[in-house]
Amino acid sequence: MVEVVGLSIGLLAVLVMVALHFSPGTERVIPNDISQDVLEHRAESVPETDFPEPMNRSIGGGAVPGSAVGGGGEAEGELAEGEAEEEEPSPAEIPDDEAESFDIEYVKEGETIEVKENETLLDAGEDEGWDLPYACRQGQCVSCGAQVTDGPSEDYLTHDGQEMLSEDELGDGYTLTCVAYPTADLTLETSETP
Repeated sequence: MVEVVGLSIGLLAVLVMVALHFSPGTERVIPNDISQDVLEHRAESVPETDFPEPMNRSIGGGAVPGSAVGGGGEAEGELAEGEAEEEEPSPAEIPDDEAESFDIEYVKEGETIEVKENETLLDAGEDEGWDLPYACRQGQCVSCGAQVTDGPSEDYLTHDGQEMLSEDELGDGYTLTCVAYPTADLTLETSETP
């Protein structure tokens, strides 16, 4: 009797499975692919970069200065209404015939060259044919880092737009050659980062 009951239950289970297999059921609805829409929206919301290099590592570009990220409210040191912030002119704007030249010793390259105060240390080295490291050319990374061996870098250079080095690092002589303009003779160790 147990065998007949077991056999009946097994046969009934098989018939139910076959019936379910061949029944039409409901069709699965596949959602639309929205990946292209997401990419287009992302491209519209992120600014383009001016990076000359191919294969830019950041989508849409440049970093946001750390002080620009915050939880709303008023930041310390904001200008009162009606005051205009005075920006210092870039050393690059100095005409060539008015630019003073300084002797810069590139230690690892083994040469001392004259660099005008309206030319960055990176550009001057590249003009000599040296393969100096760089990435962003905007002072937003440390790929072009170097160290002034004579003392604090701000005593010898003007940094036009560097956003990565702290006051302590500048005090230790570190600089970003892509935005560093000479203001005095100096000795420079390239490929040095804090």
